[in-house]
Amino acid sequence: MKRLALLLMLGLAGCGLRPLYAGGAAGPVAQTLAGVAVAPIEGKSGWLMKNALVDRLQATGTPRYRLEVELNDKIEGFGVRSDDTVTRERRTLRARYRLVDATRGTILLDATAGSDTGIDVVSSEYATIAAEDTALEHLAGIVADQIVARLALYAGRSATSR
Repeated sequence: MKRLALLLMLGLAGCGLRPLYAGGAAGPVAQTLAGVAVAPIEGKSGWLMKNALVDRLQATGTPRYRLEVELNDKIEGFGVRSDDTVTRERRTLRARYRLVDATRGTILLDATAGSDTGIDVVSSEYATIAAEDTALEHLAGIVADQIVARLALYAGRSATSR
C-alpha cells in the first residue's frame, strides 16, 4: 500500500501540475490580483458586483491593471398558472469583463461569466422583491468568484511564461 502511494505521488510530481496560489500572498498570482482595480459598474447589480470583486481581489498599492465589467441582469417569468399569473422566475446575471493594462491601455483578457437562479413568486409582493434582491446578491458573488478564478488562471499562466 505504501508503494502504491509513493508511486502515485511520483506520478503527480512529474505531470506538471503546480499550485495556483504557490507562494501565498507573496506569490505571483496573489500579487497580480492585488494589483487589479475594479472600474465603476452601473446600477444596483453593478454596485453589488464591484463590492464582491473588491472583497475577493483585495487590491493594494498602485493598480497595475483595471478590470472593466459590463453586466446584463435579467428576470424572466416561466412558471405560469391557468390564470396567467407567474409562479416562478429565473434571474440571470451575465458579465463581460476585460482586464486592461493600466499603463499601456491594452486588453490582456476579454471573457464572460454568468449564472442564474430560480425564484418562487408568492402572494406577498414584498417577499417576492426580497427574494429577487437576495438572488441578485447571491449571483453577484458567484459571478465574482468566476471572474477572480479566471483572472488567477491568467496570472498563473503569465507568471510561468515570464
